[in-house]
Amino acid sequence: MSMSFKDLGLGDSIIDAIQQLGYEKPTPIQEQAIPSVIEGRDLLGSAQTGTGKTAAFTLPMIHILGERPSRSQGRSKPIRALIITPTRELASQIDENVRNYCKNSNLRSTVVFGGIPQRRQVDAIRRGVDILTATPGRLLDLCNQGHIRLNDVEFLVLDEADTMLDMGFIHDIKKIIKQCPEDRQTLFFSATMPDNIQSLSSSILTDPVRVQIDAVSSAAETVEQKVFYVRQSDKKDLLVHILDTEEIPNALVFTRTKYGADKVVRHLQNNNIPSEAIHGNKSQPAREKALNRFKKGRVRVLVATDIASRGIDVDELSHVFNFELPNQSESYVHRIGRTGRAGREGVAISFCNEGEERNHLRGIQKLLDREIDLITDQPYNMPMDPVGMIMPKGGGGKNKRDRNRGGGGGRGFGGRSRSSSRSSYGSSDNRDRSSRRFERDNKGGDRNSSDNSRNAKNGSSSRGYGKPSGNDSRRNGRDGYKGSSFGPPSNREGGNNSRGGDDRRGFDNRGGNDNRRGNDNRRGNDNRGGNDNRGGNDNRSGFKNEGYKKGGFKKSKFKGNSSKSKSGKSSFNK
Repeated sequence: MSMSFKDLGLGDSIIDAIQQLGYEKPTPIQEQAIPSVIEGRDLLGSAQTGTGKTAAFTLPMIHILGERPSRSQGRSKPIRALIITPTRELASQIDENVRNYCKNSNLRSTVVFGGIPQRRQVDAIRRGVDILTATPGRLLDLCNQGHIRLNDVEFLVLDEADTMLDMGFIHDIKKIIKQCPEDRQTLFFSATMPDNIQSLSSSILTDPVRVQIDAVSSAAETVEQKVFYVRQSDKKDLLVHILDTEEIPNALVFTRTKYGADKVVRHLQNNNIPSEAIHGNKSQPAREKALNRFKKGRVRVLVATDIASRGIDVDELSHVFNFELPNQSESYVHRIGRTGRAGREGVAISFCNEGEERNHLRGIQKLLDREIDLITDQPYNMPMDPVGMIMPKGGGGKNKRDRNRGGGGGRGFGGRSRSSSRSSYGSSDNRDRSSRRFERDNKGGDRNSSDNSRNAKNGSSSRGYGKPSGNDSRRNGRDGYKGSSFGPPSNREGGNNSRGGDDRRGFDNRGGNDNRRGNDNRRGNDNRGGNDNRGGNDNRSGFKNEGYKKGGFKKSKFKGNSSKSKSGKSSFNK
């Protein structure tokens, strides 16, 4: 037998107000939460998005405040109930609901949030407020300025507590709680209930009642979910195709970035689809204007980032598009929860590209414990294996090519990346990742094999960090550290690889025998395949002028090391 709101213990004035709003029967979260709050218990509530959490904590709170006199007799009207939310849109939505519920009572309510001047908010607080809905940042600002005092708070409500923790509001929340009296009733409500919320609740709540409806993170059963495999570059065209071919009265499109939201809006407007965007770079009046136009039907498509995924309550929203899948699976639940609210039906369409979004989709399906229906009958379908719910062995996905590997591409100078050309040690370390290069460098590949074998016989590794030979090669500087990037020989003006020696056009084997350009032609060519000698002795591949620091070179050898441009002639060419 289903219960009515009167069976839950609510007063007649509240029942009359909610009946005018079309409320007939309480939802499961309301059936469990309202009696516990009326009894004066702390509450830790978790339910799906769109199941009536706002009414679950506001209705009993208004009932108690209306029947119980204020603690501060003879003083100005104090703040008796404080509701904290993470976003401006959600704060405005809750305040609108509270005003409708308080229609038949003497209770006053207002909302404060950032993004707009505070003068009107301060004036409303000075006139007296019973119920205050606020975001943490603006609330602390007004508390520090002395406009708000929380000494008389009887109810403290944290809505979407998990989002506030994810957004970094944990320290602000603790500061606000310290300003509230200990003799209060605290209510936690959230669509998801991760471990950090339970840990925080144990330190704030006193013997709370746990109310949980269905899974901790699940989508409403009235939402039909679909996924389309599509390339990232084709997503905008696929969105236009679906909006043109299907009967979609209104749609909410979620993107990951602000720039992406504006880009989608421009593409839709170019295809004669009325659309607007709301995100953090928009001013609060612009965001409210766009949301109101969307609610009134003047705009068909509203493009938003995740800041708006919690707080947008649009009647009969038919479709939600995940233009880009969120990297957090819980955010997917909140996004699609904007449709299919209060028992209505809705459709959630997600676009999955060929990259990272495959892993995001896998995490979402694992959270939902089901696979989302795949739609392949569409003009931009990308053939791809089903994602599933379990990560394949080896981490899944294709192995990414090492950016610092030599061979192929590069910047057109022998296939080596800039980072590897600047440091012979870095190139040696990067070559360690390729067994083929390892064998070539140590056993003597196609290039300079004779030098390699000679170095190997002398005990020195061409990889740049071999042990010295039995002879004291550090004295003669000819063999032992010939291919090393550390431990430079003391006699740098002699030997085959001495920078101050005579053979300047021979094989420059400074980072091992990996001379990938053949001869290191230093006569004006920017030889980035070997040492990056770009002109004025900008020697970034090994010693970094270390010889001059230790006295191995004379100062006259560095005539080109002046403040001349890099395009000038190198001193080695003289």
